[in-house]
Amino acid sequence: MQKTFKKIFAALLTFSLLFTASCGSAVKIEEEQALTTTVAEIEKYGNLVLSISGTEFMAEGYTYGDIITAEINDKSYDMPVGSSYSDVDDGDPICRIKIDEAEEADHVILAFNMGDLATDTGIATKTEIEEEPGFRWDYNEGVEEPAEITISMKSQGGYYEEYVMHHLERSNERADYPHLSDAEFANFRPITTTGMGEGKLYRSSSPVNPKIGRNSYADAEVRAAGIKTIINLADTAEGMKAYEGWADTYYSTCNVIGLNLGIDPDSDDFRQGFAEGMRFLAAQKEGPYLVHCTEGKDRAGFTSALLECLMGASAEEVVADYMTTYYNYYGVEAGTTQYDVIASSNIEKTLATAFEIEDIHAESIDLSVEATEYMTDRLGLTADEVAAIKANLS
Repeated sequence: MQKTFKKIFAALLTFSLLFTASCGSAVKIEEEQALTTTVAEIEKYGNLVLSISGTEFMAEGYTYGDIITAEINDKSYDMPVGSSYSDVDDGDPICRIKIDEAEEADHVILAFNMGDLATDTGIATKTEIEEEPGFRWDYNEGVEEPAEITISMKSQGGYYEEYVMHHLERSNERADYPHLSDAEFANFRPITTTGMGEGKLYRSSSPVNPKIGRNSYADAEVRAAGIKTIINLADTAEGMKAYEGWADTYYSTCNVIGLNLGIDPDSDDFRQGFAEGMRFLAAQKEGPYLVHCTEGKDRAGFTSALLECLMGASAEEVVADYMTTYYNYYGVEAGTTQYDVIASSNIEKTLATAFEIEDIHAESIDLSVEATEYMTDRLGLTADEVAAIKANLS
């Protein structure tokens, strides 16, 4: 699979260069040609679903790898057109075309990867409510509902090479990963970086959410590892218990906290909920421990990386553990350009932002000190709580 992946990637990259070179002969959309649409829905994390469908949008001449300008509430955003949020770096805007027949989806979605566009534009305010789905977006005073958006072409094909570098495909079928163990398929593994106690901390995809087809495999690994205490970064307590088969899982017998975190580690809401999770970890003496979200990739990736740093791991170890997930899901191997691009634009950038530093690899940086200061200064944990976490994991 790995050799096949490399050949496909090389072919796509070659095609991207040919595409870029031939853009002049493609159907051109002039910069002054603009289309006007409206916001049809604001999703949970502030993503804006437009009233124009993905099929209609592409019929207008826009496609993957273009860069468009979106004007919203007197603000202007230049954003690439992609098919996945991970087509751009954390914190960057994206115009996502989502066309999926199986999910009956045909949408154009404007968003920040790991961010909240609705709040940034100032069009609406989010309120947490008890009723399902647990939140409500209210348009701000002076903003006409539905909010109007104007889209124009910034650069046709201007992001296509980066799009190919970011674009990843995965399957949710076990049979498509014959080279992986059940644990690897479930993205389940112990964290074994420097300073971490043996068999103390594990990370995984969700052992209860069936969305990506890995829950039963993850739950079996949780049982085999004898895990006792779990931090669920993705669900509420009620939400996790609503999954089909919950009562029959080993997971349901464990001590679990549901944090229902958003996906932007730099947001106040994330830090508030994340602090609750860290205090929970400090207070629980019965391990082993597990952290997970849905895929075990982004929220669990950040949590694992932070705890690895706290316990004394090097930047190289942190990146290697984080990127294991991209091998498990997408076959991305160390030593490839795509590996380096994903690492630098995701976990390296996210940790640098969290620690307010330029480069996690810099010789002058002590990641354990940075992680400690992040927990005390940005999360509000006490020195005793941080010490308790280290004691539990050492």
